[in-house]
Amino acid sequence: MVQLVGSLRKELADSLSTCKVLVVGAGGIGCELLKNLVLTGFKNIEVIDLDTIDVSNLNRQFLFQKKHVGKSKAQVAKESALRFCPNANITAYHDSIMNPDYNVEFFRKFVLVMNALDNRAARNHVNRLCLAADIPLIESGTAGYLGQVTVIKKGMTECYECQPKPTQKTFPGCTIRNTPSEPIHCIVWAKYLFNQLFGEEDADQEVSPDTADPEAAWNPEDTAARATASEKDGDIKRVSTKEWARSTGYDPVKLFNKLFKDDIMYLLTMDKLWKKRKAPTPLDWQQLEKTACPQEGSPVLGLKDQQVLDVWGHCRLFKHSVETLSSQLQEKGEGAELVWDKDDPPAMDFVTAAANLRMHIFSMNMKSRFDVKSMAGNIIPAIATTNAVIAGLIVLEGLKILSGELESCRTIFLNKCPNLRKKLLVPCVLDPPCTNCYVCASKPEVTVKLNVHKTTVLSLQDRILKERFGMVAPDVQIEDGKGTILISSEEGETEANNSKFLSDFGIRNGSRLQSDDFLQDYTLLVNVLHSEELERDVEFEVVGEAPDKAPPPQTNQEEVNSITNGNKDSVQPSTSSKAPAEDDDIMIVDSDDEASSSSAAAAPGGTKRKHSDAEIGETSTKRSRKNQSSAPTSPTNKDDGDVIALD
Repeated sequence: MVQLVGSLRKELADSLSTCKVLVVGAGGIGCELLKNLVLTGFKNIEVIDLDTIDVSNLNRQFLFQKKHVGKSKAQVAKESALRFCPNANITAYHDSIMNPDYNVEFFRKFVLVMNALDNRAARNHVNRLCLAADIPLIESGTAGYLGQVTVIKKGMTECYECQPKPTQKTFPGCTIRNTPSEPIHCIVWAKYLFNQLFGEEDADQEVSPDTADPEAAWNPEDTAARATASEKDGDIKRVSTKEWARSTGYDPVKLFNKLFKDDIMYLLTMDKLWKKRKAPTPLDWQQLEKTACPQEGSPVLGLKDQQVLDVWGHCRLFKHSVETLSSQLQEKGEGAELVWDKDDPPAMDFVTAAANLRMHIFSMNMKSRFDVKSMAGNIIPAIATTNAVIAGLIVLEGLKILSGELESCRTIFLNKCPNLRKKLLVPCVLDPPCTNCYVCASKPEVTVKLNVHKTTVLSLQDRILKERFGMVAPDVQIEDGKGTILISSEEGETEANNSKFLSDFGIRNGSRLQSDDFLQDYTLLVNVLHSEELERDVEFEVVGEAPDKAPPPQTNQEEVNSITNGNKDSVQPSTSSKAPAEDDDIMIVDSDDEASSSSAAAAPGGTKRKHSDAEIGETSTKRSRKNQSSAPTSPTNKDDGDVIALD
């Protein structure tokens, strides 16, 4: 007779009490997961999170209370979870999982790793370390009412990076700086402006008019005569925005007139831009102040964040936020910088005011603070019950793994609405590893198209290896028979190379670069494909980075009996899916039939409805539809795994 301890077999219960597991993230999913683990019987848990508790977390992260605001999430989550099970052994780290201390040897201590993260970089990093340590990883994510859980095991399933993820949507610099046509353009401009004034300046985030805009075929000789900008309120010399602001002592009125009057008048001199567009209308602080009615800018009934202020109201908000932020910057001392955070009221006020003033100038309807925050932070409201369901599914998949039933694991999707069989939860068979994955293949290799005469070593390191391929501290050696070291992770060793072009080191079409990241125990071979025909503003392209063709349809798929009870009779081998590199890459399964995500994508007569990669925690898995009925979609968000960054 099977011995039970609670609802678990005795052997499994004993295993839970002795095995060591790692939880990465202590936010929306992480709090629910930690609570579930201790109540299920897990006794040895380590949890890591770099974040601190914010008031906005309290409506869904139930291990935290108002008295905990400002404290470490990991530490408070540990203390709260111990109240459920005082004899559990929980270790909390208030740190980033990408810290070199948490290397492959650290990961090898664990039987199982569970992700409750909110960003792709950390997900990529944990994925690689689990592959290097050969430890099973349970990946998860939620966005509004949508959620997903999948299992990753080296050699058995696809890894998190087997399928390309859509890159974050970007906009041409000339559109942001010269010709915005949508509110999001103005919001991006306002966020850039925040960094230019108060944060870390980035040449790629310039906010002044772009005189190199190919559309702006204007006559430079006429500029001085036609740009009648105010000399008193800010002189439009082409200097950096921060340098100019400092010279005025961050005077909000002078800053206002430069940004919303002088720079706009400068734009108007670019005649060709406005031949087929409505020209912008400059704003003048003194004129607005004179014409403002007494009631303008005063409080309006209703929720503050959902009010749309008038122009003068945004002027006053701009002035107040600039004064507050400049004071904060001054308090931090010389050379200090502020970091934009959607949950920081002065920073959010600044972006709201600046974006709305620019919208008005370019004849767009202004937005409420709530709307601006949603777009600026790429967020949707987090749903506590979604986090709870996903956290429960993580534990159920974990129980299968600890029972030695890895072949029973599934990718499970939580949908917003029931499918035709009245099911909200839909499983997919885990796919096998992708043979050409640049992370989990036996010999990871990629081909990158770039211009060796224009690409610098620093760009290779930061834009390509770190940003695109997720490396943390790459070492790069040229396969030229000499073993030339191009990039070293040791500080100072190859800094002199940073500003040089790849061609300066003999790198040409067909050259091969061996890139090693010892922290991730990861090696990537980069084949260089030289091209002088890249599109404007495109530094490089990854060759072959296109959606895989769907395989032939499969039939006689086994029906799922249950996906919430861990019944191995209802499951077959599996991993999450093939995801095309498009803006949307999550497909809803409106069916109860279990299939690999690949075969599901090619279901006969099926139509596809995709969700953004971010919408489902960026785990980039697919769900197919076997009929025409649609499943609702939802935007996304970023905050501790329960709200995911939109791409």
